Order: sequence, then C-alpha cells, then structure tokens
Amino acid sequence: MKHLFTHALLCSSLLFLAGCNDGSGDPRAQVGANPTLPDIQQYLLPPIHIARIVGWKKDETPTVAQGLQAKAFATGLQHPRSLYVLPNGDVLVVESKAPKGAPIKRPKEIVMGFVESWATSGGDTGASNRITLLRDSNGDGVPDTQSVFLDHLNSPFGVALVGNDLYVANTDAIVRYPYTEGDTKITAPGTVLTPLPGGPINHHWTKSLVASPDGSKLYAGVGSNSNITENGMEAEHNRAAILEIDRASGRWRVFASGLRNPNGLSFEPQTGALWTVVNERDELGPDLVPDYMTSVKDGGFYGWPYSYFGQHVDPRVKPERPDLVAKAIVPDYALSSHVAPLGLAFNTGTGLPAAYRGGAFVGEHGSWNRHVLNGYKVVFVPFADGKPSGPPQDVVTGFLNGDNQARGRPVGVAIDKTGALLIADDSGNTVWRVSAPHPQLTQH
Repeated sequence: MKHLFTHALLCSSLLFLAGCNDGSGDPRAQVGANPTLPDIQQYLLPPIHIARIVGWKKDETPTVAQGLQAKAFATGLQHPRSLYVLPNGDVLVVESKAPKGAPIKRPKEIVMGFVESWATSGGDTGASNRITLLRDSNGDGVPDTQSVFLDHLNSPFGVALVGNDLYVANTDAIVRYPYTEGDTKITAPGTVLTPLPGGPINHHWTKSLVASPDGSKLYAGVGSNSNITENGMEAEHNRAAILEIDRASGRWRVFASGLRNPNGLSFEPQTGALWTVVNERDELGPDLVPDYMTSVKDGGFYGWPYSYFGQHVDPRVKPERPDLVAKAIVPDYALSSHVAPLGLAFNTGTGLPAAYRGGAFVGEHGSWNRHVLNGYKVVFVPFADGKPSGPPQDVVTGFLNGDNQARGRPVGVAIDKTGALLIADDSGNTVWRVSAPHPQLTQH
C-alpha cells in the first residue's frame, strides 16, 4: 500500500509539473442551459494541475475587454475574499484565512496539501481574518481612507447590512454589530445571531451571506464537508445548503439543499429571485461536473451528493436515493467544469458600457484538476427577463501569465457607487477596480 501511494503521489506530482494531457475537452462546450456531459472517469488519485502563484509584477494589471480599464484599488492585503459596498459608497474588504481543519486522512488530501503548498503566494505573514474599509470620497478610484473596520474574526466571508445592523458570516456563526453611517471602525463586541455549521471538519468554510430585499431574512450559503460524502453523512448535517435565517429571532431553516458549495448569494433585481454560484463535485474527469449559477427555489433540491445536473447519478454514493434524484432540479446555467465560481454580482449601475447592464459578473477562482486550466477570470453572463440569455463573456483575464502561472485568482465581485466593477484577488492580495475610461460616454 505504501508503495502504491508513493507511486500515485509521484504520478500526480509529475502531472502537476509536466501538465500531462488528461483528455480535457473544450470548456466552451460546457456553458449555458445544456452543457455537454461526457462519460464519467474515476481515479485512484485525480490528475492535479494547479497554477503556481507568482504574483503581480510592478505595473502589471489584469487584461480587460475592449472599452474597459483596470487599476489596483488596494494592494498589500491579506487574502481578500469578498467585497461589500455600504450605502455611502465605502467598500468593505473581507480578508480571511481558512480555519484549522480536521486531520488529513486520505491519500488524495495528502497529495493536494503537497501540491497546494506550491501554489501559495507566500504572503501569509500579515494580519488577516479582518475587514478593511476603503473610502473613495470623490469616486476617482483612489481610496483616501483605509482602516481596519473589524478585527479578530473567525474566517469571515459574507457581509450584509440591514438598517444599523451589520451582519458578518464567520465560518461558524453569523454575528451582528452596530453600525452608523460613516463609521471607519467598529469596536463594539458583536452578538451572535445564530451559529452556522463549522468544525471539527470544515471542508468548505466560506459562508456567503445576503439579506432579503425587505430586510426580514438573511440567507447563508453552507458548503459540504467533503467532495462526495467521504467523511460520512453525519458530517453533512445542514450542509450543502442555503439556510434562511429570521433576522429578528435568529431561528433558521434549510431553504434549499443539494448545493455542494453555494457562494455569491445575490437577488436578481428584475424578478427578486435568489441566485447563487455553486462549485460542483470533483474526481469524475476533467469535464465533469460543470460548476453553475442558478436561481434557488424554496424547498428545492439540486442533486448533491446523489446526482448532478438533474438526474445524472453519481455511482460513488451509496446507498442510492432514487427518490431524491427524481426531484433534483436542473441548474439554470452551467459555467464549465472546475472553474470554481465564488463571486456573483448583478450589474444594476450605469458606470460600465451598456453591454454589461442587467446581467451578472462571476468571479472564477480557477481549476486544480484538469490539464487545460479553466477559470482564473471574471466573466459576464447577459440576462433578459431575469434569466441568462447568452454565452458568458470574458471581461477580466490575465490572471494567468503565458507560462500558466497565476499572478492572482479572483474571488468576490461587487459594483461600487460609481458603477465600476470591484474584484477581490485573494492570491494577488489586491482589490482591482474595472471601469470605463470615460464613464460619461456610457450614459445612454
């Protein structure tokens, strides 16, 4: 067994180094409502190909689509994961590190830990697990105030403001803080509104958060505790789900389930429907399973772990649940396999060219298990009548250099008070601001 594992470790490492061809198909065939779904492949250990982080050189910026420009809005951060724009235009940058997880047990996890250590940016020496406030008073894209807004948090990710109550989704609880417009720092202790599923195993630790339009409810995304239940079903209790929390009492219920790792929770402005982006399962091949974005139905079940993209059964999961597979909802829109979407923002502003109005920006963190790297960019999905209406468009690329090394990796996205697009780059430790060079020309 030891010899077998050593051989597998060597093979996986060689794949990472040499980028051996694993039969990856065209990622463009796996977008939209009807993605191509090839035959399942299963492995003792999955192919591994992670873009090693090299960081941004001086004066380097992401590449943007025609009619746009990108500039650094803030640099020198510590793993900026998500963004929240306050009503007065202040930008909250959530900087966080993963919590300490459960002991590594499986050979695949050992390999992943080894390879991922090559992919870190080396920027772990500074403070994190905090929220930084950026204030750009005149909207010129240069913050004139930067301050530590909240500190000593527990792997925070989601933020939502309702009235004077600011909610932060730590990895294990939603905490409420008092907020007054214009505050640059909160020193008051927070109050726990409700616990969230956390340790001792905490595989998908990011907890996305959004408030309902009327402010009465909060919705929190809770990812699974495994790829495909290898830690047992008990570890998945109330996970792979979106929870609905009553803001007044803290009571909660499962709003939708079968969502392996839901992030970027947002309400579509035309229909008022809740949407999310979801990281699907791994180890079924380079082109399975497509990650996706979807509207979320109250009481809906979306397949995980028993099936994917509707009724496509995952043979690894035992015992089978044909009753659940039969009611699994097909997601609205595939984003291609292993792009790892973590951010979603609907564009309701007018600061960007008209072609980007009404649709959604998606931050794709990037693949680790296919020869042809996928993701590592921000795409725009056009919408019409509250639904996706065309193929995704590359808006911000250049996170990969010509040697398939990663300068950075996009996570959360947001629209600032001027209508510019903000991107949290957790490996480049930067917040990027993408705007039109002459915004007044886009006001149609």
